[in-house]
Amino acid sequence: MSFQSPQTRFFRSARYRGFLTRQQLRRVVFWAGATFVAAAAILFAKGSTVAYETFHAAAAQRPWLVLVLCPLGLALSLWLTRQVFVGAQGSGIPQTIAAIGDPVFAASGVLSLRVAFGKIVLTMLGLACGASVGREGPSVQVGAAIMHSLGRRLNLSEVRLQRALVVAGGAAGVAAAFNTPLAGVVFAIEELSRSFDMRTSGRVFSAVIMAGIASLAVLGNYTFFGHTDAVLTVGNGWLPVIVCGVAGGLAGGLFASILVRFSRRGLPGRAGAWVKSHPIAFAASCGVVLAGLGLLSGGDTYGTGYRETRALLSGQSISPAWGLLKMAATIVSYASGIPGGIFSPSLATGAGLGRALADWMPMAPSGAVIILGMVAYFSGAVQAPITAVVIVMEMTDNQALTIPLMASALIAFSVSRQICGKPLYKALAEGFRPPAAGTRPPL
Repeated sequence: MSFQSPQTRFFRSARYRGFLTRQQLRRVVFWAGATFVAAAAILFAKGSTVAYETFHAAAAQRPWLVLVLCPLGLALSLWLTRQVFVGAQGSGIPQTIAAIGDPVFAASGVLSLRVAFGKIVLTMLGLACGASVGREGPSVQVGAAIMHSLGRRLNLSEVRLQRALVVAGGAAGVAAAFNTPLAGVVFAIEELSRSFDMRTSGRVFSAVIMAGIASLAVLGNYTFFGHTDAVLTVGNGWLPVIVCGVAGGLAGGLFASILVRFSRRGLPGRAGAWVKSHPIAFAASCGVVLAGLGLLSGGDTYGTGYRETRALLSGQSISPAWGLLKMAATIVSYASGIPGGIFSPSLATGAGLGRALADWMPMAPSGAVIILGMVAYFSGAVQAPITAVVIVMEMTDNQALTIPLMASALIAFSVSRQICGKPLYKALAEGFRPPAAGTRPPL
C-alpha cells in the first residue's frame, strides 16, 4: 500500500464522499496553494531583510570584513547549491519557464519543496555575504514549487492543470513578494506562459488574489519603493522618454547578452577551462571582485538595491557611476552560480541610470527620469515591457507617468532586441533540460 499524507487522504476522501466535486477540489487547491505561497514569500522577505541588514551593519563597522565575507559566502553558497540543492541555482524564473514547457522536467526535482527551501536559504545567504541579488526570481520558483508539489500530492496529474499550477504559483510569488497583484498577473501572461489561456486565466487570477489578500493582511497596504508624485508634461517629457528608452535598451540589452553568453559558453580559453574545473574557487574570486566593487562604491552595490533606489526617489544624491557599478556587481553575482534573482538589482541599476541621465536633462523632474530609467533598463534587460511598466507603477504608486513609461519601455525593448535576440529568461530557460540518469541540471 502506497503512503498518502493526511492532507491527501482528506481531500480525496472528501471528494469521493461528495463534499467536493473535482472542479471544486481544483479551486480549493489553487486557493490553499496561493495562501501557502504568500506565507512563504512573506517569511522570505523578512528573512532577506534581516540577512542584508546584518551584513550591512558588519560592513559599516569593519569595511575590510567584506574581503572575507564575500568570497567565503559565495563559495559556500555554490558548494551547497551543487551538492545539496541541485536546481536552486540562478534566478529561478528560467527553471520555472522550462518546467511549464516540460512537466517531466518539473517532476525531476527542480520544483521540489527541498529545492524551494534551499532557494530561500541560499538567497538569504547570498544577501548575508553582500551578493547583488534579489528575491523576486527565487519567489517565482518557490511559489511554482509549492503549487506543483501540492498538485502532485493530491494526484492532479493532468498536464494542462500541472502547467496552470506552476504559472499560478509563480504569479502568486511575485504578487505576494512585492504587493503587486496586477504585476503578478501580467508577469504570468507575458513572461511565464507567453500566452493567455482562457481555461487557466481564472485560476491564475484567483491565486494572485488569494496571495495578495494574505500579504495585505500580514504586511498591510504598502508600496515597495514608496510614493512619488513626479510627472512629465508634453513639453518636457519627450526628450527624457527617448533618451531613457535608448540608454536603457542599450544597457539592458548588453546586460542580458552578457548573462546569456556566460550561461551558454562561459569564459573563453584557459580561463573558461579553469572555471569549469574549479567552480568553487571561481565563486570565491567573484566574491573578491564583488567586495572590491562594494568598497569602490562606498557599500552601495551590495544587496538588492532597495535602500539606494528608495533614497534616490526621495531626492537623496548618489554617485553618477552607481548604476554601472550595480550592473557589474549583479553580473558578477550571477556569474558565480549562486541562487539569487536579478529583478530588484535590475530595477536599482535602472534607477541609477535614470539619476545619471537626469543631470543632463534639467528640464524634467529628476524623480520622473529615475522612474523612466527603471522601466527602460528593466524592459531592455528582460524584454518584458508590459511587466516593466506595471510593476514599476505599482512599486512607486504613480499612475501619472503611464504613457511616458509605456513609450520608454517599448523603445528600450526595440533597442534591446538588436543586441540580445531572445528575451533573457527564455534564453536562459533553454539551458535547462530534463536531466538524464546520473546527471544534474546545468549551472
